[in-house]
Amino acid sequence: MTTIRNVLSIAGSDPSGGAGIQADLKTFAARGTYGMAALTALTAQNTQGVTGIHTVPPEFVADQIAAIFDDITVHAVKIGMIANADIARAVASALRPHRGIPVVLDPVMVAKGGARLLPDDAVAALRDDLLPLATHLTPNIPEAAVLLDAPEATDRDMMQLQAAALAALGPPAVLLKGGHLAGDDSPDVLVIEDAAHWFTAPRTDTANTHGTGCTLSAALAAELAKGLHDTDAVAAAKTYVAGAVAQAHRLSVGHGHGPTHHFHALWSQQ
Repeated sequence: MTTIRNVLSIAGSDPSGGAGIQADLKTFAARGTYGMAALTALTAQNTQGVTGIHTVPPEFVADQIAAIFDDITVHAVKIGMIANADIARAVASALRPHRGIPVVLDPVMVAKGGARLLPDDAVAALRDDLLPLATHLTPNIPEAAVLLDAPEATDRDMMQLQAAALAALGPPAVLLKGGHLAGDDSPDVLVIEDAAHWFTAPRTDTANTHGTGCTLSAALAAELAKGLHDTDAVAAAKTYVAGAVAQAHRLSVGHGHGPTHHFHALWSQQ
């Protein structure tokens, strides 16, 4: 019998359940893994936006991570919202003794409307302290531009060049998500060992996209924890998220950008 794998999310909370820790835990469960969580921030948000953020003291973030590793075998880690530079450094310090497991870093840096979510010192801490620990980095196009201090990619060639530039900063694998490009498809590029692998899925016409970035990175962490390797893990995660978005109309949550349907493959039609 294969033991169920344990995956830790280090991220912020979304009380509406579509993103952050809540989305990660749902995704871990849907992908057949056991989910755990260390919170970096509490947010007041819903499908229409964020109205408040209450950060967790950095030392307590580190305490949560240490408590997990002291007692439980962790097979993969997903890092999401880090909120500020001190928390980024605390997370890095807590993870350094535990090299050798997949660490998926989803740099939550830019809101859907384009607003910067991290101050400059936090971006620098993420780049200097967390990127070297990450085995997989999963930015979208605006986040890649912030990390590289470069213009946003406008086509696939620019995406591939920027993914390679990010890989040069430390992460062995970079999955740059192309959902911000125009077109009928959603192209993502995985750069690993100087090779580029493209993953393309039809774009679903829906407003229910809240938490898709969190969900994809969590699904990738779950697949890596289960033993899938890079291209296979990305393909499985992307297929899962595409299904969750395509079936999001079965949910009725909020009046803005609704969540994806994390359990689309498990729940029977209502």
